[in-house]
Formats: sequence, C-alpha cells, structure tokens
Amino acid sequence: MEVVLKYFTEFTEKQLEQLTALKELYTEWNEKINVISRKDIDSLYLKHVLHSLTIAAVIDFRPGSQIIDIGTGGGFPGIPLAIFFPEVQFHLVDSIAKKLKVVQAVAEGAGLTNVTVQHTRAEEIKGRKFDFAVSRAVAPLKDLLQWSNPLLKKGGTQELANGLICLKGGDLAQEISESNARPRMIPVRDIFPEEGFEDKYLLHVAR
Repeated sequence: MEVVLKYFTEFTEKQLEQLTALKELYTEWNEKINVISRKDIDSLYLKHVLHSLTIAAVIDFRPGSQIIDIGTGGGFPGIPLAIFFPEVQFHLVDSIAKKLKVVQAVAEGAGLTNVTVQHTRAEEIKGRKFDFAVSRAVAPLKDLLQWSNPLLKKGGTQELANGLICLKGGDLAQEISESNARPRMIPVRDIFPEEGFEDKYLLHVAR
C-alpha cells in the first residue's frame, strides 16, 4: 500500500479503505480461484495495483466516461482504476467465468458501485460504445485493436483521444509493426521508477 501512496496522495478516506481492502479480498479469493500467481500476491500493490494505475498517471478520465476492460483476468487494470475514478463507469469483461467470480466478489467486497462484469469475449459485445478500452497483458496489439475499435466512440475531448490504452511488456517492435498502428508509447519506469517495471510500457492508440 505504501508504494501506491508514494505516488498518489489525494485519496479520500473511502478510497483508502477500498484500496486497503484489496489485499485481504484478493488473498482470500486467490486461495479458492487462482487469478494472481502465489509469489505475486505479496507484491499486490506494486505489481498489480500500481502497475494498473499507470493509466491514471497518464489520463484523468472525466466523470461519466465509459471504460471497457478487455480480458480483465483478476480485475486489472479495471478494479484499481474504478477505485481511483469513482465517477467513471467500468465494464470488466473476460471469457473465463471463474475469474469474473473473483472480480465480482472483490468489487462488492470493496464497495465499488461503478463496476459491472460480463462473461463474454469483447468481439461478441454488440450495441454498446465506450470512450476507452483498457487492457493489461492480454493479447497482441493487432488483436486488441480489432476487438476494441468497434466498441469505441471516435474523437473525445479528454487529454488523450478516445481509443485503446494497454499495458504491455517486453520487446514490442514486431508486435507494433504487425498491428499497422503508431501508438504513443510511454515506459512505465519513467512514471514509477520501481524495480520490475524496466521493460513495461503503456501504449495509447487513438480510435
């Protein structure tokens, strides 16, 4: 928790309570349904919460914004972002139902009212539009763009144009080339100079 407060200080009492609750909730649920590796649960706030909040360090989502978290897994980046932006709506989707059981339980346990979950693949969602799609270590950029573009409103009036914001790691040169996109790319280490973030990046592709 201290590592999060090192970079973000303007939390309300309720947000602090919600962030604190994550450790117990994830520890308890992870013993039933493994969504976080055993060795990472002790580094929950660094490797999962702070990493997810890289997005909050780059864009201040406006109240009323609609965000879809594609392939949310255990609820990252969606759950930490929902705590950070209580007036923004987050729709967390994944194709694996048991992971969403954990996400739903964590959201309810932390008292989040701005989170909805759906057991589906992003490409099967019809009739809904979002301002941004977010994802964390889910699929190649080419696939993420193919899945997210039909779900996104064009334009927007926020710091970043409406589009895809994803967190990725490793050498992304070939992946970016194959996507035919020109993402804005920010090293996470430039935002949070912490151990373990050396080869991690935030990518933004406008719709």
